[in-house]
Amino acid sequence: MTTTAPDTRPETRPTLPPAAEDGATARQLSLLKPTGRLTLGNLLGALAPMAAAQDRADCFFGVADLHALTVPQDPADVRERTREMATLLLATGLDRATLFVQSRVPTHNQLGYLLECVASTGELNRMIQFKEKGRGRDSTRAALYTYPTLMASDILLYRPQRVPVGEDQRQHVELTRDLAVRFNTTYGPVFTVPEITTPASGARVMDLAQPTVKMGKSHASTAGTIHLLDPPDVVRRKVARAVTDSDTGPDAVRRDRESKPGVTNLLDVLEACGGSTDGVATYGALKRAVTDAVVARLEPIQRRYAELADDPAAVERVYAEGAARCLEVTAPVLTAAQAAMGLR
Repeated sequence: MTTTAPDTRPETRPTLPPAAEDGATARQLSLLKPTGRLTLGNLLGALAPMAAAQDRADCFFGVADLHALTVPQDPADVRERTREMATLLLATGLDRATLFVQSRVPTHNQLGYLLECVASTGELNRMIQFKEKGRGRDSTRAALYTYPTLMASDILLYRPQRVPVGEDQRQHVELTRDLAVRFNTTYGPVFTVPEITTPASGARVMDLAQPTVKMGKSHASTAGTIHLLDPPDVVRRKVARAVTDSDTGPDAVRRDRESKPGVTNLLDVLEACGGSTDGVATYGALKRAVTDAVVARLEPIQRRYAELADDPAAVERVYAEGAARCLEVTAPVLTAAQAAMGLR
């Protein structure tokens, strides 16, 4: 009879990098889905604050192309929108951050599957976005159902201490915290459990044609949406058709979000783009001032985008370097999770 001596070697776990700390070494992560073209709302509400964060945090900004596949997409559209968004992130000044395309950092979907093995169907059933996007449909993609675990992977791989999150994604980040706690309790301490914080608010830009609805890159109608690559004549036409109201009194141009949402939105856009309300007393003058301010704000972005589009190899180098750094940061976390679950 053959016997095997017991393995008395001590269990070893990969050494994890330290969690991101406050101050100069704080880590910030933001991903944008290439499900539409970036808008003025994205610029003022998200990209401008992201650019400002680069000098006070270790920033990782990505194009979430995997998340785009939770609903049917034309592959050519995904490819083109990813390319355009990647170039625009650079053109808008995100040049001091680590930039990456999600699908090119395989640790994201690798850890995503491990977290599927930790999440429960009851938790995923309660996700509001899954309910909303699946409402009225006989069937949806399984990826839409498991999307929150991939989002949790996106976050936990970078071990941030805090995650700024808006109300629309709060439930997903709460699930991320729950999964991190459950994993650490079941398998051992691998993940930092991030705190949820309220992000610094950027300008909230509403649709010009529907001023009670936020300007979005995925709207079916683009009549009230200013895209970052819209030429000046298109911007002028969209602003000229922006909804105002029938008030023609001496104080018609004023902020009143309840009764004058369209005018309030135009005033917000004007000031967020660096324009002045001095001497703006009529709707016509307001729209001309908004047009001038928006065109001036977009002009350097469009000029830089054209330069980058003429040198796609340079853009590719930036994203290849970004993907390599992401792997350097996230691979030890994935390895630790695999070892904890018995896969190594």
